Amino acid sequence: MERQHPDLHRRGMLALAGAAAVATTQWQGGAYAATRDTAKLFGTDVGTGKNVMFLHGWACDSHDWSWQLPLFESKYRVVAVDLRGHGRSEVEPPGAYMPADYVADIEALISTKYHGEKFIIVGHSMGGQIAALLAARRPDLINAVISVDGSLGFSSDLVPLFKTTAHNLNVGDPGVVGPALFELFYDPATDPAFKRWHARRLQGMPVYVVRETFGPIFLGNDQVGLGEASARLCKSITVPFYHLCRDPAQASRMQPWFSQPKSKVDVWYHSGHWIMQDRKNDVNAAVTAWIDSL
Repeated sequence: MERQHPDLHRRGMLALAGAAAVATTQWQGGAYAATRDTAKLFGTDVGTGKNVMFLHGWACDSHDWSWQLPLFESKYRVVAVDLRGHGRSEVEPPGAYMPADYVADIEALISTKYHGEKFIIVGHSMGGQIAALLAARRPDLINAVISVDGSLGFSSDLVPLFKTTAHNLNVGDPGVVGPALFELFYDPATDPAFKRWHARRLQGMPVYVVRETFGPIFLGNDQVGLGEASARLCKSITVPFYHLCRDPAQASRMQPWFSQPKSKVDVWYHSGHWIMQDRKNDVNAAVTAWIDSL
C-alpha cells in the first residue's frame, strides 16, 4: 500500500507553544452503568459478526467514523460510542474528565450491556489511548486494539508544547486555541470542510470539558501519552495491537513495544491527524484486512 509523508513540522508546533450514520439499533441510558460515577453514553449498534467498537478523540464524537461505518457495519457488529461530555452522551460535572473516567465508562459498557463478550476497539487520538488503557487493565474484555494516530508514543521533548497548550486552553478561549492546535496536525490536502467541522464541533462543547480533558492525556503523574510512561503501558498490552501513525520516529520508537506476534506499527504519510478521513479508503482496506487476519 502506498504511504505518503506527514506535514507536521516541529517549527510549527513550537510556534503554537509560544502563542496564546443511520443505525438499525441505538441505545442511550444508564442500564449498563456499573457505578454512579460512570456516564450515560450514546451509541449505535449495527451489524453482525466480530464485535468492533469505535472510540473518537478529544473534542470529537462518533460522527468521525462516518467514512468507516457503512463498510464495517456490512462486515461486523459495530458499536460506535460518544464519550462522556462529547456528542450526545451525558455531560458530567467538572472534575470528571481524566483518562481513567473515560476508561471506566467503556469498561462498564462492555461489562454490563455486552456482558460476556469481547471487542476489537478502534480508537482515534485520545480514543486510541483509552483503548490501550482498557486493554492493559481488562484484556478479558478486548480481542485487539487499532490505534489511529492514537495519543501514545510521543517524545518527552513535546512536554513544553503540551503544557503551553493546556495553559492556553485554561486561560484563553478554547474555541480559538483548540482549532489552532488542530491546524498543526492537518495535511495540506486535508479538505477545508473537515477543518471547519472539527472547529465548530469543539466550539459547541462545554468549555470545561474541552479544558479538563486535554491536559491529562499528556501531562501529570498518570499520563501515558509520551515518554517512558507510554512505553510501559504499551509493553504491558498482551492483545494484538495495530498502531497507525504519521511520524516515522514515533513508529520506530514504538515498534519494539508490542510483543504479541500479530501486532504492528505502520507509518502513514501525507495524511493529517484524522487519517481515517483523509485516506478513508486506504484505512478501511488496511484495518479490515488486519481484523480479518486475527
